[in-house]
Amino acid sequence: MSGVPQEDVLVVPRAVLERAGMFQGFQADTAAYLPLLLDPRHTLWRPRAAVEEDPSFKQLIPYCVLASRAADGGWRYFAYTRGGGQGEARLRAKRSVGIGGHISSVDGAHGDDVSYDAGMRRELDEEVAIAAPYTARVVGLINDDATPVGSVHLGIVHVLELERAEVAPRESGLVDCGFATLEALLADRELFETWSQIALDAITAGRFA
Repeated sequence: MSGVPQEDVLVVPRAVLERAGMFQGFQADTAAYLPLLLDPRHTLWRPRAAVEEDPSFKQLIPYCVLASRAADGGWRYFAYTRGGGQGEARLRAKRSVGIGGHISSVDGAHGDDVSYDAGMRRELDEEVAIAAPYTARVVGLINDDATPVGSVHLGIVHVLELERAEVAPRESGLVDCGFATLEALLADRELFETWSQIALDAITAGRFA
């Protein structure tokens, strides 16, 4: 018998997303989706191992983009590479502009927006140390049914606007960390995981405003 404890993660049936309106890529209309997706009448706790290959459920993932305005007035975005032992195996060695992970049953019993918020903050604290004050806002959702990992996850995108670019990794699996301009990140776009490519394209299109 395995000694690894079961992790239960927050999911919604794909049918709930379809009811709100299925989409591919970035969706900025959070008001049409989040009340439905975070309604505890719809959310479920399911063993992570059971839903990782089951696209009939969408695992809800907070995806936090850290931004800081530089002295020249332009925005810089925190990016990193996922090391070989870090996180989702299907995303290793990819660049990313998103910090986040699964909402676990340890984050709250009800599977509602309170559980979601607690899980988002736990994931942030586990992965990075943010030394500057910031404001956070939800700017959209990411869905990518074109890839196996995307087909079982749904990203909820948050932008954290930091007063200073003071962020350090807490996990050894986060390497090559630092802030960069949008132009610099786009120059390496093909090195990024699909969700990050979608996020970078949305920033370029002004959809994070």
